[in-house]
Order: sequence, then structure tokens, then C-alpha cells
Amino acid sequence: MPLTHRNADPRQASSPHQVPASAGWARNAGGPHTRATDLPVDLSAGRKTGGPSADRVETRDAGRAELGRYSRREAFGLGALALAGGLMGQVQASSPHNLRWRTAVGLNGFESAARKYRKSFPLWEILDFAARQGFDGVELVQGWPMGNYPGAEQRERIAALRRLYAGYGLQVFSIQLGADGAFDPDEAKRRRWVEEMRDRAAFAKQVGCSCLGLWPHGGLRGQSVEQAIDRLAQSFHQVGQIAADLGLVAAFEIEPPFVFNTEEHLRRIHAQADHPALKLIYDPSHFDLMNGSTGRPHEMLARVGVQNIGYVHLTDTDGTLRDGGTSKHLSCGDGHAQIPESLRVLRGGGFRGWIMIDGWEVPDPYEACVKGKEMIDAAAR
Repeated sequence: MPLTHRNADPRQASSPHQVPASAGWARNAGGPHTRATDLPVDLSAGRKTGGPSADRVETRDAGRAELGRYSRREAFGLGALALAGGLMGQVQASSPHNLRWRTAVGLNGFESAARKYRKSFPLWEILDFAARQGFDGVELVQGWPMGNYPGAEQRERIAALRRLYAGYGLQVFSIQLGADGAFDPDEAKRRRWVEEMRDRAAFAKQVGCSCLGLWPHGGLRGQSVEQAIDRLAQSFHQVGQIAADLGLVAAFEIEPPFVFNTEEHLRRIHAQADHPALKLIYDPSHFDLMNGSTGRPHEMLARVGVQNIGYVHLTDTDGTLRDGGTSKHLSCGDGHAQIPESLRVLRGGGFRGWIMIDGWEVPDPYEACVKGKEMIDAAAR
């Protein structure tokens, strides 16, 4: 499941290293809580920059002046994260790493649960949990915890973000990106979107990603679905080339509320884009609805071909929409989607990539992650 705010500008991407002040305490690997440093921290480079009397913290690069001022409370929050990350070398995962697939948590599940159910999920807590459960990585999401993805030229900030996740033994494997501009009727706007994706892909490469996730939501804006597919496929072909040049895989997902919402649409977009670095995201909840809500999304997976899957958003479903939105996501085993069958088809088709636990609007994303990883690990044996 995708972008965090469906009515927001999908190009307002997130930077999870801009951490809310609520993350001012870090959990020690041995159990006690450790107070964050009382010195402000340079958010772009991870270094202490001043004493307790400093009222603000500035990055050293004046070229990033618009992003370079942070309150001391924000700095303390990041200090806690940095300290927690530094302690992760002492943590022993309670669950083993999967030897067949790379497993990840998605920040989208925590963002959506925090928003929909008014819960709080500090980033350090999520990363500590992911490391202890034996996950390999994280997919970032737009607009959460706060701020924008760094531009590709902001190398120090990107390095700090990568160090944050690496401190927990985790890889940022993908970033979620909106693709409404990819099928805009205005050619100039489509060109701007492609150039923005070029910058986003360069950021993704620097932060350690293997993949880019694309969501073509948005209205038709006066064009037919056929015209929109033609334009989307042209833009996606270009993004496929951008990804290939950087050694990345770009993958896209369509959903029931989108204007592109059928198996035919999915196949046509992929076929017309026609680039080996452009793949599909397999999400059983969406595939189930596109397959008639039969509880057999693996049938559609087999039809579109495992070789065409870039990565997986693993979730169960009951074949309905959640509160009039997109496909209802459930913890694996709580729905009718026969998740072991999907994993069997993926394994049989030779898939060896990333599987992210997609807890979109699941009330307890931690439980969703645990149940999902248990099924993945069982299928890999």
C-alpha cells in the first residue's frame, strides 16, 4: 500500500531522519533507557555542534539554508536515534534472517495506523523492533515521520540517513513515490515528473536502495483511460532507463481506487513501458480484488508471471475495501488470501527479491510484521 496522504501532492516526499521530539529517549540494547546527549547534533552529518546554550542547530552547508535550521528539541530527538543506532551492535535478533528472501518493514503501515487510530510509533522503536525480529530493511514512505526526502545533491544529509538505518543493521531498500505526473495530459508536466524521478532515483541509490516504488494515482484530467495508459507507459519506460543506469529496479502498483484498476490495465502498462528494469509490485490484497475477490490472488500472480515482479508488499485481505478506501489489508493469516500459496508461487517462479510486510491501516502493524515474517520464514524452509 502506498503513499501516506492520497490527497496530498505525491511529490512531497519524506525524510525520516527529520525526527519528532517525541523520540528523545532511546532504548538500550540491554533493556534500560538511555538519555540522549544534551549537545545539539548536526542533522546533516551526525556530529555534535554546540553546547546546551545554543538555541538553534544549523547544518554546515549554507547551500541548504532552507533546510538547515532545527530546534534543540528536534536535535535531541535525532541524538537519541543516533545513540540507539550506535548500541545496536549489542542486539541479538530474536528471529533469524531469511536466507531465501530479503525481508522488510514498511513505514507506511506505521504512518497509516498512527493517523487512522491515533497511535504513536517512534521511529527508533520501529527500527529496534525490525532489527530484533530479523528483518533486513525498511521501505520509506512519503510525509512521515516528517519533512522531505533530501535532494540528490544533499550528500551529507543522505549519508546521515543511511547511517541511521545502518546503525540498526537495516538497509533502506526502497522509497515510495507518487506517479500522477507520469500521465498528466500536459507534456511539459510529464517531462518535469521524469526529471524529478531522476533526482529521486539518485537519492535512492545514495541511501542504499535496491528498488523504487511507483504509484500512479490521480484523476484522468480530461483524457481517456487509453490515453492515460499510453502516456503513463511512455513515462515509465524513461524511469525504467533511469533505474537501470543506477543499477536499481523500478516497480509500480495499481489499486482499486485508481483509474488504472484491472489486470488488463496492469498488463498493458507494463507491456507498453517495455523496459527490463520496470517491474510490478505484488500486493495480494490488490491482486485479490482484481481477481474477483476469490481469495486466490496467487492465480493472477501466476498469470502475470513471477519473472515480472520487482518486489512484494505482503498482506492478507478479506476481498473488500477498508472504509471505502483501497483494498483492506490484514495481518497474514487473518484474511482469505491463502498467503502460503502466494509464497509457494513466488518460490516456484524463482523470486529471490525483497518482501515488505505491508500493514497499511492495520491497527497493530507490529503484529502484522511478526505474522508476516513467520509465514515468509516458514515458506523459505
